Amino acid sequence: MNNETLRIKLKQRLNKLSSNDYDNIENWQIIEAFNKAQLEWCRRQLHGNNLYKEGDEMSKRRVDDLQILLTELNLTGTETTLYFETNNFPSDYMEYKRVSTSATSECCTTPRSMTVYLAEEANVDLILRDNNKKPDFDWGETFCTMIGNKIRIYRDNFNIVSPILTYYRKPRYIQFTGVLNPYTGTVSTTDVIPEFKDDIVELILDDTAALIAGDIDNFNQMQREQQSAERNN
Repeated sequence: MNNETLRIKLKQRLNKLSSNDYDNIENWQIIEAFNKAQLEWCRRQLHGNNLYKEGDEMSKRRVDDLQILLTELNLTGTETTLYFETNNFPSDYMEYKRVSTSATSECCTTPRSMTVYLAEEANVDLILRDNNKKPDFDWGETFCTMIGNKIRIYRDNFNIVSPILTYYRKPRYIQFTGVLNPYTGTVSTTDVIPEFKDDIVELILDDTAALIAGDIDNFNQMQREQQSAERNN
């Protein structure tokens, strides 16, 4: 969906029929509200309503809607006697998906795939003491934690090889050509359109209209748009 259509649809959601009541909304306000709305939409989709409250792959629709945000990053870092600690972390990071890695040992120099579980930092000592959970090259299993925008992949007499982080990135922020970018304070020289499919953009526009309606104390319109977005989610 191009940005001109986006603006027309947003004003149509806000204005009363055959009126121009809210045509004085600034373009930078539309940009800020839309970008906030798409972040909130993403977080709602990632947080589902199943047993584990994870919603990103609970249905084919969710997989299809969110796959555009899945990204891989080759991790670099240093090894200690206890773990491999990364020194690079994505600036557009939004949510963890998985870490995959290979490993080698003195007796096996050919890299083998390892299963990496995400663990809580508070449980590291307990896991390392548990013979059934601690890192084991023979079983091809280990665990990782996240701390201070770093990932620690734990090891025991084996070396971590070619680790990869798979994560959900933040959605691309829209921009209007010649309009002040509220995030950088500079005038945008390019037109950046939403990267989601048009049907998703329609839902995000409802959330955007609800945000702006709340800002201008139009609570009836705000409730209508919130209900519309949720009903079609």
